[in-house]
Amino acid sequence: MNCSSPEIPIFKLSGTISTPDVKLNIGSDSGKDPYATTFLRQRGYGWLLEVEEEDNEESKPLLEELDIDIKDIYYKIRCVLMPMPSLGYNRQVVRDNPDFWGPLAVVLLFSMISIYGQFRVVSWIITIWIFGSLTIFLLARVLGGEVSYGQVLGVIGYSLLPLIVIAPLLLVIGGFEVVSTLVKLFGVFWAAYSAASLLVGDEFKTKKPLLIYPIFLLYIYFLSLYTGV
Repeated sequence: MNCSSPEIPIFKLSGTISTPDVKLNIGSDSGKDPYATTFLRQRGYGWLLEVEEEDNEESKPLLEELDIDIKDIYYKIRCVLMPMPSLGYNRQVVRDNPDFWGPLAVVLLFSMISIYGQFRVVSWIITIWIFGSLTIFLLARVLGGEVSYGQVLGVIGYSLLPLIVIAPLLLVIGGFEVVSTLVKLFGVFWAAYSAASLLVGDEFKTKKPLLIYPIFLLYIYFLSLYTGV
């Protein structure tokens, strides 16, 4: 008796199973990869998809950031040092286009040359510049002038340049009292004329001496801070 087991048919399976590729592109457009975008947003990580816009603006130079125009300051310095109308300078730009850094630099320079043996005068010169200009401004407004405090502050500051010019000369001729006095008077008149010719306009009419005299006294006091007298 021959017992044989029945043959079981064997089926061979062939083929490939393809799986969808899921790519996680952080920061890519949501329309290109909706699965990753939806997954991250549902989990509260949507901020990962935000891309900061790059600032393509070029950084401005430091002088431009501080509103410092070297050419403008240099032109105003020439206008103050050469106040004669015949030279052809547009001197009204010192009054009509006031700035802060130029006058501040002039005042600090005057303070530096006055510091010899008098260390306390630096802060005092700056104080006199600020409050002396305020006094001239208030007086000009009372007399009917149309000037701003910034304009007065700029003109008074720039007009210290003549005193800076005569300072080295006073060191040389200090032993000659008469000549030294004449040079001091010349410097004060030069500075006062530069300031008064810009601040005292036609609107003052007969009241001009009332404003010119305080300006003259202010520069006499500035010079006394330098000489110590």
